[in-house]
Amino acid sequence: MANKPVKYYVVDAFTDSAFKGNPAAVCLLEEEKDNQWLQSLAAEFNMPMTAYLIPIHGTSVPRFGVRYFTPASTEVNLCGHATLAAAHTLFSSGLVDKNVIEFVTLSGVLTAKKISTINGISAPNLQNGEAKDEFYIELDFPADPIAEFNYNDTSLISEALNGASIIDIKRTEIADDILVVVTSGINVTEVQPQLDVISKLPGRGVIVTGIAPPESGFDFYSRFFAPKYGINEDPVCGTAHCGLASYWSKKLGKCDLNAYQASARGGILKLHVDEQKQSVFFRGKAVIVLEGCVLV
Repeated sequence: MANKPVKYYVVDAFTDSAFKGNPAAVCLLEEEKDNQWLQSLAAEFNMPMTAYLIPIHGTSVPRFGVRYFTPASTEVNLCGHATLAAAHTLFSSGLVDKNVIEFVTLSGVLTAKKISTINGISAPNLQNGEAKDEFYIELDFPADPIAEFNYNDTSLISEALNGASIIDIKRTEIADDILVVVTSGINVTEVQPQLDVISKLPGRGVIVTGIAPPESGFDFYSRFFAPKYGINEDPVCGTAHCGLASYWSKKLGKCDLNAYQASARGGILKLHVDEQKQSVFFRGKAVIVLEGCVLV
């Protein structure tokens, strides 16, 4: 008997324009698939991340199990942009009829909230059927605390960033990223990463960040490199911003931040840090650019 086709979507996350932001594949499964099939399909998509969704029935709030795979033989516990892409797919396709979705991940249960807008003004209390032209999605992620970076050979980090003007080096406790602060957002855009050297460094990857130019409308810029995971430069990384939000909230003395990830595709994140709950709330948009079926 032939396999039942699996519906998929390719979604650009953290952007309101196609071919910007961070792309993810979102696959809607009716039953569990074996790991080899999941990994092989993720490699076939060759997206920065593929998210597999399975509905969990019998809950008052729509709930889906989700697993995340990179194209390079790696399953990860959590992915911000793929979660945003998954939520956008479910909301925009009409597969859920409520404004909240719960995702059961290897990192716990995450909540995605649909925040409708009229002419760009947030209208969280819009009811189904009322006129609306677009919406944000708000994700509630755990904040990633910032810790001191204890590594003997910091010269290797300078080499990894091709001699960038470094003013501080930290690490994130949950994602285990190296957080490198450079003198300005312009310096962030100018970094020339040496990916072979970055691969030798400890942890998941390297975040480079700096204060944004005053005229930009943003608080900080960043870029993220994770060649160990088959992602030389992540276009827009949600989990990296769990640490970035923690760092810049304390540095700038504010809880609401506008962030720009200065990759070639670029991405915009609106962040709110809730210190009491130890959470980072992301707001972002997404665009579906492709849809189809997997036939094998």
